[in-house]
Amino acid sequence: MVGSVHMNGSVHGANGTEERLDELRRLLGKSDGDLLKIVSVGAGAWGSVFAALLQDAYGHFREKVQIRIWRRPGRTVDRSTAEHLFEVINSREDVLRRLIRRCAYLKYVEARLGDRKLYADEILKDGFCLNMIETPLCPLKVVTNLQEAVWDADIVVNGLPSTETREVFEEISKYWKERISVPADIFSKYNAAGVPTENILYLGGPNIASEIYNKEYANARICGSNKWRKPLAKFLRQPHFIVWDNSDLVTHEVMGGLKNVYAIGAGMVAALTNESATSKSVYFAHCTSEMIFITHLLTEQPEKLAGPLLADTYVTLLKGRNAWYGQMLAKGELSPDMGDSIKGKGMIQGISAVGAFFELLSQPSLSVQHPEENKQVAPAELCPILKRLYRILIKRELPARDILQALRDETMNDPRERIEMAQSHAFYRPSLLGKP
Repeated sequence: MVGSVHMNGSVHGANGTEERLDELRRLLGKSDGDLLKIVSVGAGAWGSVFAALLQDAYGHFREKVQIRIWRRPGRTVDRSTAEHLFEVINSREDVLRRLIRRCAYLKYVEARLGDRKLYADEILKDGFCLNMIETPLCPLKVVTNLQEAVWDADIVVNGLPSTETREVFEEISKYWKERISVPADIFSKYNAAGVPTENILYLGGPNIASEIYNKEYANARICGSNKWRKPLAKFLRQPHFIVWDNSDLVTHEVMGGLKNVYAIGAGMVAALTNESATSKSVYFAHCTSEMIFITHLLTEQPEKLAGPLLADTYVTLLKGRNAWYGQMLAKGELSPDMGDSIKGKGMIQGISAVGAFFELLSQPSLSVQHPEENKQVAPAELCPILKRLYRILIKRELPARDILQALRDETMNDPRERIEMAQSHAFYRPSLLGKP
């Protein structure tokens, strides 16, 4: 316990930070003068904040570590966003002084006037994430060439939307074929790059990216092999950002996708019922029972939905881009036809996750015993909220207000029954994750 406090840096301060860095360097076999290279692939809210946290904590040890972030070039900042960005800059004296000192302020003046175009990778170098304009970060080292960013990286952080992960990491795998060894660690959703399973870890909440960077107290959990998760948990910890560790990678990966699915529905229910606490609690009871049901299909011995997993689900339903998207749909300010990439918010990952989970659980070869009708059905048929979200968001055959029908269970079944059904049967289907 005492050692943990010291490693968090809350006692040793800067000295503790350098000790953590040196410990990880030794574990990775780094010699003097050999930089530990960390790259965040993807510059959404979480990817940018993660890189900024590391840069703030370790970036001044220039002879020991290099922290960079990759994003695609060419994305322009529209005029209204440039105007809003200018307002944010002028409202923060520290940011204003920093830009003036770096001789970068004038380009934001020109962009506000419409005399100049700004690019997303350009403003990221100054500490502005396009999906999180109101939370200025520290300046970041930005690379727009993917091969240059990853080919010799020791740690790769996947900050990409799930819809883009496979494509980008398959491209990365081409560059890594020429390497003597693969990266030691990779925070990724898919093993599309051929990295050994023990080198893949998952990092999740409960937290909100912008609030972490504003130094609100937050937790996260890193999951994966014992070899890497404990050293990395120590490395990532800060006084306001405490990282737990766990061995159950699959459950956390599955829950990380499901929370975004059900957050969209939570936003819809909140908007349609005028923030009714009763309606939101009924929704929470139903959606968590579906999440438990699904994890028992995908994980041999899933961790119970308690503690950090429940907290991560709660914070995503409470606040986040997916919940916001659900609210905007229900209010009629957005529509499914507008796609899943929303200005100022980035990718709404819950949309594609709805389609992926429903289609995965609707495979003709997959069936479970219906608890009442004495017949075999697809697991998706026992997840009324998931099924309704699929018809609203993917098939687009129902309006957003129809989500309320999923809460009105005419059979009066207690959501607990779905949980007991999952826990008392041999539900695990390894084939769903491509396992024999």
